[in-house]
Amino acid sequence: MKLGTGLFTCQHRPDDARSLSAVYDEMLELGRVVDEAGLDSVWVSEHHFQPDDYLSGVAPALGALAAVTDDVELGPCIALAPLYDAVRLAEDVATVDQLAGGRATLGLAIGSNPREFETLGVPVEERADRLVDAVRTVRAAWSEGPLAYDPDFHDVDPSADVRPTPAGEVPVMLGGAARPAVRRAARLGDAWCAPSSLSVEDVRKRVADIERVREAADAAGEFDVYVLQHGFVADSRETAWERMRDGYFYLQRRYQEIFTGESVAELSAERKADLRDRAVFGTPGQVVDRLADYRAALGDDVHVILRTYYPGAGTDAMAACIERLGDEVRPALA
Repeated sequence: MKLGTGLFTCQHRPDDARSLSAVYDEMLELGRVVDEAGLDSVWVSEHHFQPDDYLSGVAPALGALAAVTDDVELGPCIALAPLYDAVRLAEDVATVDQLAGGRATLGLAIGSNPREFETLGVPVEERADRLVDAVRTVRAAWSEGPLAYDPDFHDVDPSADVRPTPAGEVPVMLGGAARPAVRRAARLGDAWCAPSSLSVEDVRKRVADIERVREAADAAGEFDVYVLQHGFVADSRETAWERMRDGYFYLQRRYQEIFTGESVAELSAERKADLRDRAVFGTPGQVVDRLADYRAALGDDVHVILRTYYPGAGTDAMAACIERLGDEVRPALA
């Protein structure tokens, strides 16, 4: 069982007096901590046109993280595939992979915020087709020789020799909870990422469906399963919750605003209770027990991405949590 963390969103809360540069510095400092703690992966996340400066520059952020880490897998979880020129995306990810010495993974999904599509002039009804085309384009671009593929949504000469190519094989991880998204990942991707809204049993059922789809398609090669979840580690369950709570609720309130386009002054009490129930937090032993449920349901190869980055939670508190994940949680799950 593998264990990673993130997702660095670099959101600049209104009550945070720091500069945005300081927020980015925090991301790099925590990236170093993740690497030194011996965790398996570190991830960024992407949205656009947000008032709190939610990270939009995935490739620059990953390039910077590549430069301050040595061993961890890194990538976007996730990048919004329909919003990219896929050849440029292939170039950017290959550059990151070269900087990282072959440690990059490309996480993609179709996106769900209408404002992003409208502002960038991308028809939202094309998003699934654009994702499929993007995956095919980046794989063609990363192969030796000419592109030899004519993308459906971007004009590029198929004879173009796209450079650089990655340092290694860059896996393509696809996200999504709905059945079409899960089955698309099974047919097209090298991995699937389960969103945090899914229970352990929900994930197990979808993984079983992935296995059926891949078997019917006689799909070759390995296929990895990643699971997103929110959490925190501290000396007690109460302390862990106190340290993550405000930033966690802030994230969820902002996501609700992003996806609905409506202002959310406060999450409902029912929503807060549900979020607390879903989160994986407490002492190292309590966190190990919760994460072990995924291994019991999915096997030893599952890769959990425990989100421990909460805007405004404090660099020292998040660093201490990450260190304990590496020192006390990951060894118990290995």
